[in-house]
Amino acid sequence: MRLQGKAAIITGAARGIGRAFAEAYVREGARVAIADINAEGAAATAAEIGDKAIAVHLDVTQQASIDAAVATVEARFGGIDILINNAALFDLAPIVEITRASYEKLFSVNVAGSLFMLQAVARSMIRRGQGGKIINMASQAGRRGEALVAVYCATKAAIISLTQSAGLNLIGHKINVNAISPGVVDGEHWTGVDALFAKYENKPIGQKKKEVGAAVPYGRMGVAEDLTGMAVFLASSEADYIVAQCFNVDGGQWMS
Repeated sequence: MRLQGKAAIITGAARGIGRAFAEAYVREGARVAIADINAEGAAATAAEIGDKAIAVHLDVTQQASIDAAVATVEARFGGIDILINNAALFDLAPIVEITRASYEKLFSVNVAGSLFMLQAVARSMIRRGQGGKIINMASQAGRRGEALVAVYCATKAAIISLTQSAGLNLIGHKINVNAISPGVVDGEHWTGVDALFAKYENKPIGQKKKEVGAAVPYGRMGVAEDLTGMAVFLASSEADYIVAQCFNVDGGQWMS
């Protein structure tokens, strides 16, 4: 019960990694807002998790939606102690085929969405005066370039940099900002990811997924539950002295 009495908002939490975080937080005693652009999915997830979860509609590309979601969680929970910036999009293409629309969409969600969600929650935490924990979702893709994944890699590199700057700026308010950098994580999104790699690398469907899983030193792709321990730790009082760091949880794919 390391998060007993805490209130959290997790973006993109209707499914996948975000949902796993929400379930872990509830097990640790927190109340959780399932914030997602998919309002029906968020409501269904909150209902399945139980009475410690609520659903909040959130489009991180719209400031009015961000402000309304934060206000809703403040009203329901009396304040916000934890934010996980989990909402993100993926795309890939060779450099000469990247479209401005894809670039703008990924940066709007992955970077601007995380920044302005962080800003809104930080303002709420500062007004309340009790500090808080903010966790951004980076990626091993933000640690290096990848031939077909330039834009997504750039967005996650920006998240690592944003975490460092926001961490230094907000710790004076007792708000710890840190990040988690997963490796390859299995889930329904990998159907689309695998199909894109198959298209550009001329591989059969399923081949890329097998290859990336085999390349992980641990011996397999990650699953959402592999990330929950770090998410709980960084939100807890045990991480009070950790500021502006990005933690790899990737089965040994990247060392830093």
